[in-house]
Amino acid sequence: MRREQMRTEPTGTSLPVLAEQTWSRYGDQLVTVFEGERWSADRLAERSWRFAGGLTRLGLRPGDRLVVCMANCLEVGISYHAGWRAGAVVTPVLFLLTETELAHVLVDSQARLIVTTPEFLPKVVAAAANAPELRAIVVAGDIPDPGATPVPVLPFAELADAEPAPLVDTDPSGLAALLYTGGTTGRAKGVMLSHDALSAAGWSATMTGIDEQMQSSLLPLPLAHVYGLMVSTMQLHMSQPMTSVLMRWFDPASWLALAQAERVNTSPVVPTMLRLLLQHPLEDYDLSALRRLTSGSAPLPAEVRLEWNRRQPHIEIVEGYGCTETAAIISSCPLDVQRAGSVGLPAPIAEVGIDTGEGPAQAADVDGEICVRGPMLLSGYWGDTEPAVVDGWFHTGDVGRLDADGFLYIVDRIKDVIIRDGFNVYPRDIEEALLTHPAVLNCAVIGRPDERHGEVPVAFVELRPGAGVSTDELREYAKSQVSAAKYPREIRIVDQVPLTSVGKVDRKRLRTLAD
Repeated sequence: MRREQMRTEPTGTSLPVLAEQTWSRYGDQLVTVFEGERWSADRLAERSWRFAGGLTRLGLRPGDRLVVCMANCLEVGISYHAGWRAGAVVTPVLFLLTETELAHVLVDSQARLIVTTPEFLPKVVAAAANAPELRAIVVAGDIPDPGATPVPVLPFAELADAEPAPLVDTDPSGLAALLYTGGTTGRAKGVMLSHDALSAAGWSATMTGIDEQMQSSLLPLPLAHVYGLMVSTMQLHMSQPMTSVLMRWFDPASWLALAQAERVNTSPVVPTMLRLLLQHPLEDYDLSALRRLTSGSAPLPAEVRLEWNRRQPHIEIVEGYGCTETAAIISSCPLDVQRAGSVGLPAPIAEVGIDTGEGPAQAADVDGEICVRGPMLLSGYWGDTEPAVVDGWFHTGDVGRLDADGFLYIVDRIKDVIIRDGFNVYPRDIEEALLTHPAVLNCAVIGRPDERHGEVPVAFVELRPGAGVSTDELREYAKSQVSAAKYPREIRIVDQVPLTSVGKVDRKRLRTLAD
């Protein structure tokens, strides 16, 4: 779509109202493809509205928390829209959560209902035993015998055949989603996002990253993650639908096959996905329809971008930046506007500032904490009386800088900065240097306490298949690429750099390995 063809207001309308308006406009046009099944807007709408009726019949009331714990499937989006239509607060959780982590979410959110699939039912039943507010477990698919359960276990299909629920008139500033995000210490906290926040994020991403030539998108991201949730709201701001080709979960061969078969034009990804795709024969697939890949969730290594540009030069690789507390968007790259190493310009709805610790940066290219304000900000942390937003600004905990043209660059996480002999050492600088070595496939750097230097960097390196290199060679190479204060005196070669469930480097795990 051209900008004048899209909605011009990012907020002021609740998501169920927006969905009803949008899907009514789309009618019988194709909006979703999943594992060979093709869904039109009106078919998807009817399924969602009927499931909302089933949830209401079960006792779901406005403001209740509806937990959704599934791998990507049609029922995820249906559950989200059904919950919003009933006035509930959608609480997505990654299916990879442990029983203990899931129990924490159920108890902390005071969840009323949970929707899941058969393979996760044993874990959900076990977690539900500690959730006194939970009233039922809804299962999408054939229900195995769960044995004794603390609450009734009911079939999704039966609830989805109920009479359609009337739309609950929800305040757009009211709570739409509760997403649990883990920190470096303590239990996961619930990030409260309003209808306005999610709508603003989806609108902004659509305004900057979509044009009328893009007709299909391949979605490998977990819809339970804020990035995937924001991407799924983009459709609601278009005058004409973009077909979403949904993957249950990412694997490189399936991604390439779907990109070819469905002639997709764009795909949101994370850097780990791009790196894994490069290990496959991209040239054996017809990717001529693919125009843009948008990378988010973690910094994109320069070497990964360069190899993509070399092997598939017609595909634009761009970065965006956001976090759970900003509904996944702070900056993005407008079409055909990018700058290597930058995560783009502040999104149309966002104002970005750099806090040096002594006040806002007064010049370009000054490092400091990235701060942001705009309608996509969280309403607060669930159950926390401390304000998450101060004087309109949210402090991200990321170090970055703005250049003279307003492009934003991410330096590192504040908590990941290594202070060696009083000097700030950014892990990303070392990682970028090591990734230029031909034997290195992936790497991650953390700080380890040291009596003499305060902290020292330790690098964990994953080699390319068949590559052979010693840690001494890698150390000397790093020494030639970065300053003496930065290069890692200790390098460990590992089979695989550990990643979190959303493809980020698991630095907590690495810190335990370094002890």
